[in-house]
Amino acid sequence: MGIILWLLFGALIGWLASLIMKTDGQQGALLNIVVGIVGAMIGGFLFRRDVPADFFDIGSILTALVGAVVLLGIYNLATRGRVR
Repeated sequence: MGIILWLLFGALIGWLASLIMKTDGQQGALLNIVVGIVGAMIGGFLFRRDVPADFFDIGSILTALVGAVVLLGIYNLATRGRVR
């Protein structure tokens, strides 16, 4: 059950980050999941906070969202030369 929750959490966070960074039309559901999960890892590293696998709270959501936005910003900077 934990892996399904991580996939849903990743999809939600990746989708929200893509809306914030205005890249929603360029990425599909699979990329949203990847961005959300990797963003949670980046956010956890930046804030030195653990995102628990069995319980998601508002702090976990914000940590993952910030990490996902940072990830998309770095991606945009690397591919386009500017952040949107």
